[in-house]
Amino acid sequence: MKMNQTWKKQDIDFKPGTLITGKWHNKQYLIKQKLGEGAIGTVYLCETEGKLAALKISEKGTSMTVEVNVLKSLQQVQGRRLGPYLLDVDDWKSPYGTSFSFYVMEYLKGEPMSHFIKKHGSVWIGVFLLQLLEDLEELHRSGWVFGDLKLDNLMVLSSPKRVRWVDVGGTTQQGRAIKEYTEFYDRGYWGLGTRKAEPSYDLFALAMVFLNIYYPKRFERVAQSEKLLFKKLDNVKALEPYRQPLKKAIAGKYQTSDEMKSDVTKLLYQAQNKSRLKKRSKQQNSNIPFYLEIGGISFVALGYYLISLLI
Repeated sequence: MKMNQTWKKQDIDFKPGTLITGKWHNKQYLIKQKLGEGAIGTVYLCETEGKLAALKISEKGTSMTVEVNVLKSLQQVQGRRLGPYLLDVDDWKSPYGTSFSFYVMEYLKGEPMSHFIKKHGSVWIGVFLLQLLEDLEELHRSGWVFGDLKLDNLMVLSSPKRVRWVDVGGTTQQGRAIKEYTEFYDRGYWGLGTRKAEPSYDLFALAMVFLNIYYPKRFERVAQSEKLLFKKLDNVKALEPYRQPLKKAIAGKYQTSDEMKSDVTKLLYQAQNKSRLKKRSKQQNSNIPFYLEIGGISFVALGYYLISLLI
C-alpha cells in the first residue's frame, strides 16, 4: 500500500468523520471540521462524549509540550480565563506509523472580533480594548507575553459579551525571543523594536489589531514606518477617541499594560464628562431621563468593562 503523504505534512488534512483515539488515555475524538492552522500545528473541531471541543495536533512534540505548559500556566492565573481550558493531552499514531502529539481544549464558540465590531458598531472598540488590556496585564504579571496577538486569535463570546483568546501558541516567557509572530503585528517587521518578549511587544500588536479591523487587506512597511502607521490611525474616525494611546503603544512608550489601560480609561471618562455637559442642556427641554441620554462610546465602554471585571 502506498503511504498517504497527508500524514507527513504539518498541516494534517483530516476528513470529517475521522476518529482519533489517544494512545495513553484512550479517549476518542470524532473530527467534525478544520478550524485553522499555524506554524506549530492544525486545529480541528471535534466531538467527544457528546460535547464539542477543539483538538490541536502536530508532529512537533516539543513545541506542543510548550503550548500545553502555557495553557496550564494561564489556568493558574487567579480569577481570569485568559485562554481556552485544557481538557486532554495525548499522542496518536496514524495508520501509516507516523506519531503525532495532540491536546484538546474547550471549544470557544463565538464571533470574530472584527466581524462583531463591524456588525454592532465602533462603540465596542473601547469595551474590547479595556478587556484586552486587563487580560494582558494579568498575563504579563504571570511572566508571559502573548507574542502572536492578532485578530485571528480573538473571539467575542456572548452572554455577556467578552473577548477571549483562542490560540496561545505564540505565548513566550518574558525575556526570551518571540517564538511565533505574524509580520503585520510584529514591531520587528516595521523596524520599531526588537522581538524580545516584553509587555511593550504585545501592546504594539494590540494597536495593530485595531488597525487591521479597518485595513483588512493590511499594508506593507516603508522606510518611515512609524509615520505611516500614525497616518493610518489618523484616517480612521472610529479610532479617534483612542488615537493617542494607540500611537504611544506603536511608539513603544508604554512599559506595562496597566499604563495604557489608565490612559484609555482617563480618555473615556473625559469623553463621558463632555458628553454629559453637552446633553444636560438638551435634557432640560426633554422628558427623557438624563441617564438614558448619556449613551455614547465612553458610557458603554466603561459600563461593559466594569461589568466584565465581575465575571
